[in-house]
Formats: sequence, C-alpha cells, structure tokens
Amino acid sequence: MKLLFSIIISISSLLIQDLPDIREDYFLASKSKENTEKFYLLMSKCEKETGVFQAYKGAAIALKSRYATDAKTKKKLFIEGVKGVELALKNNPNNAEIRLIRLSIQEHTPKILKYKAQINEDKKILLDSFEQQTPALKAYIKKYAHQSKVFSEQEKQALK
Repeated sequence: MKLLFSIIISISSLLIQDLPDIREDYFLASKSKENTEKFYLLMSKCEKETGVFQAYKGAAIALKSRYATDAKTKKKLFIEGVKGVELALKNNPNNAEIRLIRLSIQEHTPKILKYKAQINEDKKILLDSFEQQTPALKAYIKKYAHQSKVFSEQEKQALK
C-alpha cells in the first residue's frame, strides 16, 4: 500500500507543478497530516526554485513541523520553512502571493514561536494590491481571507 501511495505521489508530482494545483494543495495541506505530507512531498519534488515556488516549498516544510514528534525536529523544520518563505519575500517584496503565504503561516503559528510580527503589513499589502492581481490570484486571496480571523468583515467585503 505504501509503495502504491509513493508511486502515485511521484507521478502526481510531475503533473502538479503549476500554480493553481499548488495553491489548492496548500489550502488542503492545513486540513490534515496526510494532506500536509502529500503537499510536502509534491513541493520537495518541484524543480522550480524561485519566487512563489520557493515560498510554497518553505511553507510545506513549516507545515510539516506541526506533525514532528519531538520539539527539536519541530523547531528545526519550522525555522527552515520560514527561512525559505522569508528568502522568497526578500527577493520579491511586492509579490502578493508570497505575502499571503507568509500571512497564512503567521496566522496559524503559536504565539510562543514569535512569528506574527508582519501580519498587518502583509494584510495591508494584500488589500492595497488586490485589484492589480490576476483573477485566479484574486479568487485565492478572497478564499483565504473569508476563512481567516485576521481579516475584519469590512476587509472581507472589500475583496470583491
């Protein structure tokens, strides 16, 4: 069974390296350990190393840290993942999708990790640049914002 699962994941990873599929898998990854593992495996096989793909790879590693069994591994994975996202953002500071990825990680990170400082900054950039985004990215931002606790009802309504 594990072999079959590995084969399916390997084949899928060759097919799922475009943004719409990666976005959907990222959204689903937060829902379960199995989805997180699937997303992590897919992103680890993704050959694109820059921009948004780099941020999603970092997010996959950070998500994987949730399910690590010991604190040392949890911390190591989280730091590695966040570094990937931060590097992607450093190289693309105006990229709304990378801002959304970072915001989503910060929103769901425990306070003890002290990785919440840029939530308002990222949210402001997302709201201010919303109209300039592609229709697909607008839909993705809107989908995230409507289930998020960091966006007010007024801000959610502004995303039309």
